[in-house]
Amino acid sequence: MVQAKTAPYRSQFVVGLITTFLLTVNVGATQVVQVGPLRAIKSIADAAKRAVDGDVVEVDAGDYVGDVAVWSQKNLKLRAVAGRVRLLANGLSAEGKAIWVIRNAQMTVEGFDFLNARVPDRNGAGIRFESGRLTVRNCSFQNNEMGLLTSNNPDAELVVENSEFAHNGRPDGHNHNLYVGRIARLTVSGSYFHHGATGHLLKSRAAQNHVMYNRLTDEPGGHASYELEFPDGGVAYVIGNIIGQSAQTENSTLISFGAEGYKWPTNEIYLINNTLIDETRFGGTFLRVKAGAGVVKGINNLLVGSASLERASSGEFHNNINVDSDLFERGLMGDFRLKSDSRWLAKAIDPGRANNRALRPHSEYVHPRGIRALDAPADNLGALQRTVRSTP
Repeated sequence: MVQAKTAPYRSQFVVGLITTFLLTVNVGATQVVQVGPLRAIKSIADAAKRAVDGDVVEVDAGDYVGDVAVWSQKNLKLRAVAGRVRLLANGLSAEGKAIWVIRNAQMTVEGFDFLNARVPDRNGAGIRFESGRLTVRNCSFQNNEMGLLTSNNPDAELVVENSEFAHNGRPDGHNHNLYVGRIARLTVSGSYFHHGATGHLLKSRAAQNHVMYNRLTDEPGGHASYELEFPDGGVAYVIGNIIGQSAQTENSTLISFGAEGYKWPTNEIYLINNTLIDETRFGGTFLRVKAGAGVVKGINNLLVGSASLERASSGEFHNNINVDSDLFERGLMGDFRLKSDSRWLAKAIDPGRANNRALRPHSEYVHPRGIRALDAPADNLGALQRTVRSTP
């Protein structure tokens, strides 16, 4: 009788060991949790329950429908494997908020597409980020009510790299491609924001904002409000971006600073080496700054349109040039690289330093989402330093 009971028990124990091995793979001190249709863990929601602090979660490429999750582990890395992972909400949400809700000490998300989030309060987001430090890399947010939405946690930090935000919003507007609350710091680089739906392409209430080497252009058919807004002020470094509003814009201003009153002790905006495009028929406003900002500086910007930066407010404005789209080889097609024979080559001046950092660009945006380091400090006006050979 003892042997008859022991054999099944040992068999179950061995099966348990094998299952544990299939669920996770140890690489050094890091546990890798593998997810996919052919894995022991088949859903992301299940992985979110099993993962522990410090894990790497690898998700096999493919579509994951209604696979919503809450992440609260510390020092977690999530990455797509062998292609894109598409997360289709299909009417479901985590906590009635988003496809993913994230609250942790530090997390990196790479290679995921967040699609079609809808919730009862109509703020359904691809990601709802509530606390900690989140890095989003090589992801996209499309056709959600809100692309990515943060809390107002004063210690939170959000980093967005090489990602895309488009067609996020609801029919009555008021939602945005990326909406950042009153957090400590926002950094966005190498990313592409386009096709807003009445809301803004990027709205941030953060204390520190580093918006550098991106493309925020509403594109034909888009009807965003602001392309870039800092309603509470703070410190904003807007460097090396292509920013453009479409003829169907819901607001004639491209960039707004402090419109809802200054909420932070320090309120400064540095607009350096951007290419700003106004496609409205009657002329829009490139920059609008509410009175009371501590520093307003605009240097080395190319302005496609008739407005000037100086009308924004009092401040320091140098070397901002109004040009026509034919300054660019394919400006009408959205390629804003300067012609190789342009008279504005090597005309940039040194914008100096602010808060112990150099303002001169050291990289540039690469379409459709990416960034490349410059071989030398930027010396052309505008966002893009590479030129194209002029056609005869």
